[in-house]
Amino acid sequence: MTDPTQPAGPPAATTQSRIAGAPISWGVCEVPNWGYQLTPQRVLAEMQDVGLSATELGPDGFLPADPQQMATVLAAHQLTAVGGFTPVLMHQPGHDPLPEISRILTGYDATHAEVLVLSAVSGLDGYDARPTLDEDGWRRLLDNLDRITRLAAEHGVRAVLHPHVGTMVESGPEVQRVLEGSSIALCLDTGHLLIGGTDPAELTRQSPDRVAHTHLKDVDNSIAQKVRAGRLTYTEAVAQGMYRPLGTGDVDVAAIVTTLQGNGYDGWYTLEQDTILTEEPRGEGPVHDVRISADHVRTLISASSAPE
Repeated sequence: MTDPTQPAGPPAATTQSRIAGAPISWGVCEVPNWGYQLTPQRVLAEMQDVGLSATELGPDGFLPADPQQMATVLAAHQLTAVGGFTPVLMHQPGHDPLPEISRILTGYDATHAEVLVLSAVSGLDGYDARPTLDEDGWRRLLDNLDRITRLAAEHGVRAVLHPHVGTMVESGPEVQRVLEGSSIALCLDTGHLLIGGTDPAELTRQSPDRVAHTHLKDVDNSIAQKVRAGRLTYTEAVAQGMYRPLGTGDVDVAAIVTTLQGNGYDGWYTLEQDTILTEEPRGEGPVHDVRISADHVRTLISASSAPE
């Protein structure tokens, strides 16, 4: 899939080499008081051990702020930078997100990161509540998505919008409004879409050409239903194990990977299983689940690439 409105990507790589990790799978998160935070040394070493080729950058402070130092740290673990999950306020009057985005993209230049993963945050801490957008708010949000897309393209970076529980783009109708009202590509987060009431496999079948980046999550839908019904907050649900290793939950991961591969998808598959830790893990810890997920997606990619 090639979108002429988006910047050209890096030289071709095998799909198997485009499986990346995310610090949130080790409990590293930008939300205040999220939980016990592991060191980057442990997280990056375990990504390397699982055989991942790249990582998303994690929250501010996880990796060195200086882009050259960041690149050096990643290279020491034989990892490259995918890009980062970037919470951005885009709907409030009088707030221009472009200066902050410009600063972030300057760092991308040094690390050769490819993807700016935008989340349309509410302006509140965390993801347990959000306001309702009026029409003016929607116009500002959609306009800012297009402005950021153009700015990112000037840096050779692809901007994508990440539907996320507790943000201004969560539900199925909100996702469709973004797809219809802006030119931005989509980060297909299979977990957040399901929790927000969208079947991620069906969305992939309907709009494969809008998917430029993928966060693979599996979900225990019995817990997700409690979030949708308001009986659990998002944070409570994560703590109760709502996210599962790939292949052990209720997301049709196989159908999603098969559809993307069949449509020539050339983006990243980032493994994300949001986790909350209360202390330094005993034994393997979070890498146990990441290894299961990595093996599962490799198997799916191999199967979808095999000749019939």
